[in-house]
Amino acid sequence: MAMLFSIGFASIQTWSSDGGCDISDKKLTTLKDRARDKIQMAHSLSAGGGGYVCPLLIREVFIQVLIKLRVCFVQCFSEADRDVMTLANHWNCPVLSSDSDFCIFDLKAGFCPLSGFQWKNVNTIKGTQNYYIPAMCFSIDAFCHHFSNMNKALLPLFAVLCGNDHVSLPIVEKFLNKIRLPLGATSPKGRRHHRVLGLLNWLSHFAGPTEALDNVLKYLPKKDRENVKDLLCSSMEEYQQSLVNLQDFFQYGAYVCPASLNLGLPEWVLVALTKGQLSPFISDALVLRRTILQTQVENMQQPNAHRISQSIRQTIYGLLLNASPHLESMSWNASPAQPPAVSEVERINKNIKTSIVHAVKLPKDHSDLSKLTELSLDKREMLLLETLKVKRTILDPIPPSLRLPIAISCYWLQQTEAKAKLHHVQALLLGMLMGPLHARTDSPGKEDVRDDGAEMLCKELHRVKAQTRLSRGVDLDTAHVFCQWQCCLQMGLYLNQLLSTPLPEPDLTRLYSGSLVHGLCRELLASTTSGENLLSMCPEAKQLYEQLFSALQSYAPPELFLPKGKSNSKKKRQKKQGTSGPKTRVRTTSGTKCWHERSNRFGLLLVENLEEHIETSELE
Repeated sequence: MAMLFSIGFASIQTWSSDGGCDISDKKLTTLKDRARDKIQMAHSLSAGGGGYVCPLLIREVFIQVLIKLRVCFVQCFSEADRDVMTLANHWNCPVLSSDSDFCIFDLKAGFCPLSGFQWKNVNTIKGTQNYYIPAMCFSIDAFCHHFSNMNKALLPLFAVLCGNDHVSLPIVEKFLNKIRLPLGATSPKGRRHHRVLGLLNWLSHFAGPTEALDNVLKYLPKKDRENVKDLLCSSMEEYQQSLVNLQDFFQYGAYVCPASLNLGLPEWVLVALTKGQLSPFISDALVLRRTILQTQVENMQQPNAHRISQSIRQTIYGLLLNASPHLESMSWNASPAQPPAVSEVERINKNIKTSIVHAVKLPKDHSDLSKLTELSLDKREMLLLETLKVKRTILDPIPPSLRLPIAISCYWLQQTEAKAKLHHVQALLLGMLMGPLHARTDSPGKEDVRDDGAEMLCKELHRVKAQTRLSRGVDLDTAHVFCQWQCCLQMGLYLNQLLSTPLPEPDLTRLYSGSLVHGLCRELLASTTSGENLLSMCPEAKQLYEQLFSALQSYAPPELFLPKGKSNSKKKRQKKQGTSGPKTRVRTTSGTKCWHERSNRFGLLLVENLEEHIETSELE
């Protein structure tokens, strides 16, 4: 976004994002498959292999960046693909996305995959002061022209026959095996590519989807034809125009979402979801009574990192589900004798399981979701701090922008699951100083007032961060500790948002950097330099650090601050390194590419020359 903003693009561009899961739950199987895939990717990364796992708070960071850049955005109630297509066609502009489903949608101005942007190649338009970034634009018309001027209305049928997010039938596999497609290659990847090319050529012989579908059904047993036809037709509708007019939101500040009309949700909840002020996690818990807890690069031999924040989630569920008159008719998961509950899809070892988590019973004045915003600030803040088990007086010396992260960190240290050591806490707090340091060095109007100490400390922290990025190893136990902290931060943020932010929301873009805190942990362990010594170059930062440390010290277990024998600690570290071996190594490998294939099924269509790509794949 910063690159787009620098060339004047983001100032006129809007952003639409997915909301919660579809209320029909038709993609539940796909979502669970993706959750399993992410666990395998996270495990691969933790063991030194390839893969790609998004940071836990990437959505929240992205929204804050959009707000800073003044980019208008809307968060759809559920999946956004059809709504985005309809909006793009209304405005006659291309869609920027990494989702290859947009290769199937009939987009007037085309689809620009984010992978096709040459981000580092900013050019000037000749004779002007305007800039541009070279990018690839996928045109459905040009694509269909390549296949004998194939009717583009056939592409949705192609998508569902290939197997998209909504349908994957074994009986369709029988059809694909019966029709005459080009001979398969020796490698699985080659066979898949041959099938895509063959299916496109086969479909190009038909005038439209009705004729093609009738020919598909001929290859199936008569008893299955009607059911398969209904399923394929309903799945093909996912690529048609949406009834939602997102342009109303950008023009009038609100829009009508048919999917949410009959759910009886409070108006303030719908508005907050639309503006991205509440997470899709909230709508999933509220509407589906089910949430999916995202896996991070953590120690797979330990319980998943989200366990540590369960009590915060139980309070969130209590606010959403307890005795709300708007949702009583939807309480299908709980009998009158049991408290309302939510199903959580979570990691267990290297697989997923569904756990039932009961909501906390809250006072009566918190039990009506529609009136939650009417509670006084003091009451909302009290519930937040009671959930985090923190006293308000502890936060008084802390700058407002860091009160929520510090309160959440106090909660984190009180949990028995937390295995944090002193150097973890020190690294975390040093990382939190980045925001205030940049505020001192980057403040407009202070160009003439040099803050050498803040600049020196900033440079030192950036050095540690850059050096860590070049490193290929990671300590899994340290990674797990910080994953647990991020889980607490995520749910603490969601609870704070649900309570209409009784504590200011922190700047997440400066609050936490994995590269920085991991690097600081190494330096604090490897040398005699303490956090206090590092801060000696900037007295103001040292004073803030001491305030933050003092607040956490009030809630940390006493053993966290006990001095340990240096030789004993060194022996333990050597023993850990000797036993964990390659499992502590993380590096990016060429295998990263294959991790995207399941969730980006039609990425092959973006290849400029399908036939050449197939020949290449056969040689791999």
